Amino acid sequence: MNKEILSEAATQARGLAIDAVHKAGIGHLGLPLGCAEIGAVLYGHALRVCPNHPRWLNRDRFVLSAGHGSMFVYAWLHMAGFDLPMDEIKNFRQLHSATPGHPEFGETPGVECTSGPLGQGVGNAVGMAVSLKMAEARYNTTEHTIFDSHVVCLAGDGCLQEGVSREATAFAGHFGLDNLILVFDDNKVTLDAQAEETQSEDVPKLYDALGFDVTEVDGHDMAAFLKALEDARANDNGKPKLIIAKTVVGKGIPEVEGTWKAHGEGGAKFAETARKGLGLPEETFYVSDEVRAYFAEHRKCLEAAHAEWNQTFEAWKKANPEKAAELETAAQSGRPAAEDLLAAVPEFDADAKGATRAMGGEVLQHLAEAVPTLVTGSADLFGSTKNYLKKGGDFTREDRAGRNFRFGIREHAMGAIVNGIGYDGLFIPSGATFLTFSDYMRPSLRLAALAKLPVFQIFTHDSVGVGEDGPTHQPVETISALRTIPGLDVIRPADGEETAAAFAAAISRTDGPTALILTRQNVPNLPEITVADRRSGVLKGGYIAKKESGDLEYILLATGSELQLALSAAKELGDGARVVSMPSFERFDRQDAAYRETVLPEACRKRVAVEAGVTGLWCKYTGLDGAIVGIDRFGLSAPGAQVLEHLGIHAKAVVDAAKAL
Repeated sequence: MNKEILSEAATQARGLAIDAVHKAGIGHLGLPLGCAEIGAVLYGHALRVCPNHPRWLNRDRFVLSAGHGSMFVYAWLHMAGFDLPMDEIKNFRQLHSATPGHPEFGETPGVECTSGPLGQGVGNAVGMAVSLKMAEARYNTTEHTIFDSHVVCLAGDGCLQEGVSREATAFAGHFGLDNLILVFDDNKVTLDAQAEETQSEDVPKLYDALGFDVTEVDGHDMAAFLKALEDARANDNGKPKLIIAKTVVGKGIPEVEGTWKAHGEGGAKFAETARKGLGLPEETFYVSDEVRAYFAEHRKCLEAAHAEWNQTFEAWKKANPEKAAELETAAQSGRPAAEDLLAAVPEFDADAKGATRAMGGEVLQHLAEAVPTLVTGSADLFGSTKNYLKKGGDFTREDRAGRNFRFGIREHAMGAIVNGIGYDGLFIPSGATFLTFSDYMRPSLRLAALAKLPVFQIFTHDSVGVGEDGPTHQPVETISALRTIPGLDVIRPADGEETAAAFAAAISRTDGPTALILTRQNVPNLPEITVADRRSGVLKGGYIAKKESGDLEYILLATGSELQLALSAAKELGDGARVVSMPSFERFDRQDAAYRETVLPEACRKRVAVEAGVTGLWCKYTGLDGAIVGIDRFGLSAPGAQVLEHLGIHAKAVVDAAKAL
């Protein structure tokens, strides 16, 4: 390692952060200045990445969990030679720049995940480590090793305080993810105060108890940090690694360094004196010719490593054509079409009856056979969520090829880990829990939607029909809450055929996440609607489940277990009643205006929607003239059928609401 030139690079990276935050008038200087030597070691020597091939399959993954310190990663990506020109550094936090306030996946080459909400990046890094372990087990052979990279995650006190990181690191320790290297920026500071004001745990002992190898170093001593990093990489001992790097937050701005005032932009007002103190020239946004020359040479080494790997990869492809075809499809985010997936799922018997969670479990077995990269997990609820892949095996320390994850009672981490697998892009991941616990996962669901990750979550026990468990376990507002997340497809199927299509839609989607909402209580199959209509209708989000036989007078809209109520009500209302199944608002709203008009003709204003949940969002389809049969209160503990009857979710209520219009 060329310590001399990398020390200069660290100083200049500090200068880029100071200049960018000063110019923007906002940002976070503490981490970029405090971790400059860490960045120099990573991007100037140790990380196996290739700037010209930022998605190289066998690259090391670097995750900045403390995403507020985004100028850290932007400065180093720029100097390392990724496609991030100086103009983008100068446009830090400006409209449409490639340097947003917190790193965003897909916006900046070299950024592996969207981080910002503290601790999420730790969970994402754990997911990436899982993905790489699965890839090693599935694709490496005795003749060719094509996967042997590591995940390096930089986190601060705020990340480690958040519960999601504790859940995720417990998972990593238990499953022995020794390809995960967590670097803790131990600067003794949080945003509001010195860290001692809010924490007193013994971090080395804590992470030792969680199953990590723990090393403590001076984060400004590049040689010491490099040794710790190299030891961590070389030691495949079944333990993830924690490097505690003791740093001075805001190092380089004497007025604030080492204090909580250095966390944000507080030090930017001292930019001019700080630059002088660092020995930087008057020219702002300065990177010396010598530093640029060093990184240019380093890129040649990285290119050579990539080329050498590529030779191994080509030989592996020739020797393993089937595996190569599978991996190529996965690496290119290839997904089977929903229609092709449905061809692999047999039709349900006309008189089939059961919970859609159970029907979903049957569907998933067929789809797992058709899609070998499909993996799934549950938050200690496989027996209830029914998504266990019977031929998949468990992901364990001994079997990294297992396709079922036992996340434990860690919903928050499950969401972040599934996202991490999704970011890596080699597998199609999903998790599962009760719908009411999706609130624990909301930050992960929101970030999946923001990053357009093609992952899905299975949420069962979807309404007050859960019954005796009572209002704590009876979601009423939760489905609507999920529907308000932009980019998240929420699908609530009514029977087995709609459930088959819901899973096919989720697996085939490439531009964002999906939430599947399934029942605990039994529902009947609906053979009065053709199989083709149910399956294709779900893919469109909404469709005519029963067409009126006379002049159109009423439109009854329903979703999930309440579709049977709308069909029963239509019989009472006569031949002018149409029933529309609306399993997914989001998919329906993406259809063209002509299709939406055929399903919901504007001329018919007598509309009633029925769903066992809060009513507000249904107004977009019923309009001000219509009515909504729903539940704008919490549930109660009693058998599910009695709860639904007591709260007015039945066919008679739909009929009465329609006649009252």
